[in-house]
Amino acid sequence: MSIAIRTAIAADLPALAELFDQYRRFYEQPADLPLAHRFLAERMSRGESVILLAESEAQQALGFCQLYPTFCSVEARPIYALYDLYVLPAQRRSGAGTALLKAAEQLARREGKARMDLTTARDNLRAQSLYESLGWVRDEVFLAYNRAIKA
Repeated sequence: MSIAIRTAIAADLPALAELFDQYRRFYEQPADLPLAHRFLAERMSRGESVILLAESEAQQALGFCQLYPTFCSVEARPIYALYDLYVLPAQRRSGAGTALLKAAEQLARREGKARMDLTTARDNLRAQSLYESLGWVRDEVFLAYNRAIKA
């Protein structure tokens, strides 16, 4: 199967929202298609992220990745946080995930980013294997922390 990767546009929002909703459910969030659509529409309209879309020859959406531009203070350079990567379960091992990661790297290089960072669940071994096969290096130095901010 031939897979095309391109930057998503507003017309892609219905298909992207479906994928994003499935991605969120993978991470044990309740299904909420309107929320998925609204969240992505806001990111796109504000230029707060770049979303790459993987499509089949028939222009069926297979998966996506979402990159957030940010900075590394230590390197004093811009980077991308690759926060979301999702491929439909039936399309895994089709090459869509690899194609998305390679396209993200090419984009980061063109835009002068110093690197890309990502995190994944400790038990997501399939994703970890993919990342490592493409040269991503697991951080063994730093620990990641987060704190929920309650309204």
